[in-house]
Amino acid sequence: MKVIGIGLDLVSIPRIRAMTERWRDQFLTRLFTEAERDYCLRRAAPYASLAARFAAKEAVLKALGTGWTGGIRWVDIQVINDQSGKPVAHVSGRVQEIMAGLGATRIHLSLAHEADYAIAEAMLTAD
Repeated sequence: MKVIGIGLDLVSIPRIRAMTERWRDQFLTRLFTEAERDYCLRRAAPYASLAARFAAKEAVLKALGTGWTGGIRWVDIQVINDQSGKPVAHVSGRVQEIMAGLGATRIHLSLAHEADYAIAEAMLTAD
């Protein structure tokens, strides 16, 4: 296994809550896929879950080394949980193209939230 890149991001949960309450559907549909919205909004702490996914998307782009350039959309990265509860990132569009160009075949994710902050780490690897 070869490490292609590592990214880390920290997000304020109250900031995500404020943006969600202010812009509601416009904010949620621009940043999160339907599956992400369905999952997060069912949670006891929906804003913490949204913030963790926001941080994960940022962490993936930091691992790619691209930032939000070149036609990347927020929904090109989807963070959902597998059957065991482990967060998994699925990519599409421009992010998928960039990963393929780098030879990255897998995204490893770790998410956490406590009090007012959510954090995510992403590591891109090649098999």
